[in-house]
Amino acid sequence: MKLKSFLTVFFLMVVVVFALSACNSEKTDTDETENETEASDVNKTGMPIVEDSLDLNFFAYKPAQNEDNDWNDILVWNHYRDMTNINVNWDLVSLDALEEKRNLALGGGQLPDAFYLSQVPNSDLLRYGQQGVFIPLNDLIAEYAPNLTKLMEENPTIKEALTFPDGNIYSMPSLIEEDFLSLRLSARPWVNEAWLKELNMDIPETTGEYYEYLKAVKELDPVGGGKTIPYGGTDIQELVQWLSGSYGVMNRGPSNGANIDVDPSDESKVRFYATSDEYKKLLQYINKLYEEQLIDQSIFSIEWGQFLANASNNLYGSMIFYDPIELFGEEIGSQYNSLAALEGEDGHQQYNKISSPVWATSNLVITEENPSPEATVRWMDHFYSDEGAELYYMGVEGETFENVDGEKQYMDHILNPEGDMTFEQALAKQLTWLGSINGIIKADYFQGGESAPQSMAAAEKIEPFAADEIWPRFTFTEEENKVLQSAGQDISKYTEEMRDKFITGKADFSEWDQYVETIESMNFDEFLNVYQQAYDRYQEN
Repeated sequence: MKLKSFLTVFFLMVVVVFALSACNSEKTDTDETENETEASDVNKTGMPIVEDSLDLNFFAYKPAQNEDNDWNDILVWNHYRDMTNINVNWDLVSLDALEEKRNLALGGGQLPDAFYLSQVPNSDLLRYGQQGVFIPLNDLIAEYAPNLTKLMEENPTIKEALTFPDGNIYSMPSLIEEDFLSLRLSARPWVNEAWLKELNMDIPETTGEYYEYLKAVKELDPVGGGKTIPYGGTDIQELVQWLSGSYGVMNRGPSNGANIDVDPSDESKVRFYATSDEYKKLLQYINKLYEEQLIDQSIFSIEWGQFLANASNNLYGSMIFYDPIELFGEEIGSQYNSLAALEGEDGHQQYNKISSPVWATSNLVITEENPSPEATVRWMDHFYSDEGAELYYMGVEGETFENVDGEKQYMDHILNPEGDMTFEQALAKQLTWLGSINGIIKADYFQGGESAPQSMAAAEKIEPFAADEIWPRFTFTEEENKVLQSAGQDISKYTEEMRDKFITGKADFSEWDQYVETIESMNFDEFLNVYQQAYDRYQEN
């Protein structure tokens, strides 16, 4: 059964976050006493978590793929309620209303006991944590979250990503299993191997060979009528990030999204690589591809639907996207083979377009209203275990999945539902993982396109070139956030605008020095110092 394209796309969407403001009062001694009383009733191991039934109110983002289900009465959460003795009352919010309703809840409205998958930005975790609205979880995690604690010990990056400058942890994260590289790659590069064979060419291994292949595809025009598109994608950033490792930039991955990496000449320092000579060479290479019409000329404005239609009509010689067979079917998709890291003109050959294992910091945030933070931490911690990952992504054995020849697979009523029902609709009747990562996602329990054979083979090919260290998103102080929200946003906006102008030729590379000077005049030193301080703390943690 082939999964639909939007399953993977929504699953890896990058969500833009906003700053909030609010105030709240400190907890009273009475509140703390009540929490201590609750703690005595919480089982630290095994199930149920509590002996007497506990009701909790969760504010939760509900992805569009879950539109037709009710989390208050669905197999996965009913089963977990029966396991734990904790009944969650779900206040479900769609993406278009998420920011507004989260603001209302935090800005003086009725606080839930916890925010779940609610995309609370790091700046707000710190702000409301320091106000006492969100409670620190350091001690609670150490005592009631053995699964997350183990993962943090195995991969210190997780703790580093969660720890704020005040030393506190205010949330429990969404994680990707570190070895599940295929998922961490997100969209990856592909080349039409059928056309390579027709051209009597090998899989490109250098930027020069890749250029020659795209040029040959344009000249061959296998589609006919000039309709062939040598390279196509959903936006230009995918190509820039893939080729970054061929030019020695973005050497710690894309998670911080501010053109920041480590200085190759001094790894104790950060670098703003978008003014470096290496980055200039990268843009010159992509500009060459664009000006020779080897890149789809509509790449800056193309809609997803049009890209998918083009791919389904076999118009692309190369692309950066998800699993071709899963998305476009066997006939078209099987023509593609994956690319790894291309060797650049100066000998750089690294694959940097990899996400951090810490997908999001705010999977679960506990508020001061929560009657039992201890039980809530244990509730969440289960999803960092194998059993919890299996439950969330596969469901209940005998009801949603079964073991076939030693492998877990969904049952037939989900894989091949009756009537006009799709796979996703059948799955969403009993599970809620579509469009979200909860706890830790593992290859053994994920049935999306990233675990398909073609994608796993691509990841295996890329692995030898993968960057040794990928940074998570850094955390910042309140004062540092003010700099990022002013100078940081101005610099990012200008850098992206000029990137696109240099690529399309609307700005000539003779203007490069002026571009660098403009950035350096935009409170740049303070902006860079903010990242240096965050990096220093990251290393200390």
